[in-house]
Amino acid sequence: MSEPDVIVVGGGLHGCSTALHLAMRGVRALVLEKDHIGRHASGVNAGGVRQLGRHAAEVPLSVASMALWHGIRDLVDDDCGFESHGQLKVAETEAELDSCRDRAAQLAALGFTHEEVVDQAELRRLVPSIAEHCLGALVSRRDGAAIPYRTTFAFKRKAESLGARFHEGAAVARVARSGRNWRVETADGAAHEAPVLVNCAGAWADRLAAQLGEPVPLEVIAPMLMITARVPPFLKPVVGATGRTLSFKQFPNGTVLIGGGLLGRAYRDENRTDLDFANVTTNARTVWDLFPIMRSATIVRAWAGIEARMPDDIPVIGPSGTEEGVFHAFGFSAHGFQLGPIVGRITADLITRGATDLPIDAFRIQRFRHTAAAA
Repeated sequence: MSEPDVIVVGGGLHGCSTALHLAMRGVRALVLEKDHIGRHASGVNAGGVRQLGRHAAEVPLSVASMALWHGIRDLVDDDCGFESHGQLKVAETEAELDSCRDRAAQLAALGFTHEEVVDQAELRRLVPSIAEHCLGALVSRRDGAAIPYRTTFAFKRKAESLGARFHEGAAVARVARSGRNWRVETADGAAHEAPVLVNCAGAWADRLAAQLGEPVPLEVIAPMLMITARVPPFLKPVVGATGRTLSFKQFPNGTVLIGGGLLGRAYRDENRTDLDFANVTTNARTVWDLFPIMRSATIVRAWAGIEARMPDDIPVIGPSGTEEGVFHAFGFSAHGFQLGPIVGRITADLITRGATDLPIDAFRIQRFRHTAAAA
């Protein structure tokens, strides 16, 4: 039986980031991952590093995380494939452009100026290949994208170099109090104890929360992605749409990634997903409409990850509402990748200092107490 200072359940980006930020403070973390590091949402998402379009409660965290992304090599000794060419949401109608103006004004009223509205001429300067009917866009110029699998492993490697340990193939079967510690038993018969437990279990986090007496209405989802064969370079920013579901970017090697949150079917107990080809077609149609240059491109692969979505589409971050020494970071609802660096820091703050300097009240698990009781 091992006895670290903290046990982290879940080896995705948020679990690895938590382990790293704890290790940077001299706290020994053990990360238990039921499959392998980055197996699910953290390794197969679109890699968007965006402040653009965030829920108001997430904006302060996203801005703080973007500062870490722009120094990511200093943090993890790897640039993680991060490139900052901006992200934008295209407006196809005057009504959509008005909604962009409203959004920028709302953020400005909160003191944030990273989102700006650009006209058709500036849109075409940023994205020369955009369809002629597009009228403008909402832009966040410091945003960008990174490589998810590479990023997750960079956090793991740096955490390990500072003393964190990782056990893969270690599915958590049972969690219970053992004196002042938490005893975590895994399906392979191993047991580990620590005074602090962190729930970063992604689409399986509700099961761990239920063992702690705080069930949550977590939905398991399967966001889909497609990638094309190589085409000549034509795009640098990440492009979304105001009135449609889209996340669209070109890699340096010429391949193009198409996503945006349309869902397949997830079977979490079987560790697998199925594609929904009607939704795949919808995404392809959006690209056909917005990027005529792509009409001859070949889609070579499509896939879906397994992710957790909360009813209000924002995550659970913070201390348990029922147990001392337990902290949660899950339910990122298909937009948690950019938040990974800062969520690890926040969780380490809470564990080592009992507080954090960022506003996290909106993410408390207690907000679901009445919903869970009714269910």
